[in-house]
Amino acid sequence: MRFISDIFLTRFFFLLFAGIVLLFAASFAVESLFVVGEICLLGLFGLTFLDALLTFTSKEPLIVKRKVQNRLNLGDVNEVEIDVTNQSVQPISFHLHEGFPVEMQERSKVFKAFLKPKEKRVFTYEFTPKERGEYTFRNVFLLVSSVFNLISRKITIELEECVKVYPSVLQMKKFELLVFQKQKTTSGIKKIRRIGNTSEFEQIKNYVQGDEVKTINWKATSRRNELMVNQYQEEKSQHIYCIIDKSRNMQVQFEGLSMLDYSINSTLVFANIALRKGDKTGLITFSDKIGSQLPADKSGGQMRRIIEELYNQKTHYLEPNYELLYQSVRRTIKTRSLLVLFTNFETEFAMRRALPMLRRLNQKHVLVVVFFQNTDLQELAFQQAKNTKEIYQSTVAERMTSMKGRITQELQKNGIQTILTLPSELSINTINKYLELKAKGSI
Repeated sequence: MRFISDIFLTRFFFLLFAGIVLLFAASFAVESLFVVGEICLLGLFGLTFLDALLTFTSKEPLIVKRKVQNRLNLGDVNEVEIDVTNQSVQPISFHLHEGFPVEMQERSKVFKAFLKPKEKRVFTYEFTPKERGEYTFRNVFLLVSSVFNLISRKITIELEECVKVYPSVLQMKKFELLVFQKQKTTSGIKKIRRIGNTSEFEQIKNYVQGDEVKTINWKATSRRNELMVNQYQEEKSQHIYCIIDKSRNMQVQFEGLSMLDYSINSTLVFANIALRKGDKTGLITFSDKIGSQLPADKSGGQMRRIIEELYNQKTHYLEPNYELLYQSVRRTIKTRSLLVLFTNFETEFAMRRALPMLRRLNQKHVLVVVFFQNTDLQELAFQQAKNTKEIYQSTVAERMTSMKGRITQELQKNGIQTILTLPSELSINTINKYLELKAKGSI
């Protein structure tokens, strides 16, 4: 409540001074001090009255505007801006209390400023949403006072608005730029040599730095007297499906985001890359029952449809039904496709229970199983144990971490492509596997 003491500080000193003078006068019966005390009190009352006039004269002394995007990005830093303009003819000091979304759990932040007439002040803060859905920014209220700071006035600004948090479009654009620019190896995207020739001739164009020397067309070069190269395009219109497990295993959290939300963000990134590569991309979600089913397509509106489907995904706190998934894929996907399954195996028993259906899927399609390393367990496994309790924790964590490696080996032994990844590296590793399979012509 520091702002309350600031607002009434001047009044307190006036009253304190007047009270001391009157008490001293009463003790010594000094008439002149009585007069001084009365003058101080009258001055205080008069100044307070003047302060009230200055504070309440203007109906709307301040204009407040909040600038926030209608769609925020899940797991990314989103900036919110508050503009405050003094439209009165007198200087104003204020304390602004923002109507933060409840999910921010922000209760102590207060914006303070002193504005001259017609002056504007901009406040910014950062908001990182950890869940998809609607977030409500509530009304703003102000405690306004004049230069004397004796009277405060509460003003409520009607600024309540709802914004939606979608899978991260920022990450999607970031990885799109990394994949399609020439020099991308430093960012983690691997430059993979194409095996064989599954490309078809597209056109002859001028040589630019970065083109392969072996594609130079020497006949065209001699005719034009400048380097010309053959440009090829990849075989396109292959079918890609992202399959997301929504069961309880996907609710494990890392840095505030669940594995499900990491998978959703990565699916958005991966689907955008595949569409840009000319492939048809679709989506399937499941848990104990089949959720969304979006057929593979590469039309202009497919990316928007994928975003809307991902936004609406909700968790089912039940076990995943892989047999139902197999039956659904068999019934709806007729052509050989790349299936990227985002799931999370915590035990070898869970993997073996799903393995028969995964093998069947892999017989008809190219299946890539993506699951997660537990970063908390890794930290425990490699910690310096100082007591018996920490030794037990480290031992158990090491066993569970090595179990993930055994799950990977078992899946690979059965011919299933796997990605065991940290949540923070999910998108990069998924894109690299996709580019690798494209280069090998496996799809």
